[in-house]
Amino acid sequence: MQAIFNKEIVINKPACRLIGIFTFVLLTGFGAFVRIPLPFTPVPLTLQTFFVLLSAALLGRRDGTISQLGYISLGLCGLPVFSSAGSGILYLLGPTGGYLFGFILASIFVGTFIEKITNKFTYVLAVFLIADLILLCSGVIWLKLTLSCSLFGAFLIGFFPFIFGDLLKSIIASVVYIKLQPRIREIF
Repeated sequence: MQAIFNKEIVINKPACRLIGIFTFVLLTGFGAFVRIPLPFTPVPLTLQTFFVLLSAALLGRRDGTISQLGYISLGLCGLPVFSSAGSGILYLLGPTGGYLFGFILASIFVGTFIEKITNKFTYVLAVFLIADLILLCSGVIWLKLTLSCSLFGAFLIGFFPFIFGDLLKSIIASVVYIKLQPRIREIF
């Protein structure tokens, strides 16, 4: 009972890290099903980027990146975890493949820089916005290559439609991170 009062419920930290990784694999997958199709782009608006940002911020660079690699691996193995219940290598080669690769880059960026800043909202938000910019630019570059369109055309369909939604997700993720961060540091 004393452990509960002292918030010392967590005993096995490696097991907690595995649970954290598994949780963000699932959350990123569930985020793919919260989607808003946009008529002027082959890329839907999803909740995935919210969980990508939080995975690296809460779990750290290594475990956050592992969670995103795990998510992509599940999709490559044939589980329908990608947006529109997609899966397989052909999905990864489609228009959203660059964004999925961007999940990994964004996780690395957030995990690297979130530990170097104070937990002020503006600093956390700045890290999340830069990570989201990296993610979106990965998607734009991939759209340019797969659709053989101009760079401006790729920005029109792969960047601009997502600015407002990603800004909102970054703001909410910043608030969630600041609220959860003290307890998460105790666990991991």
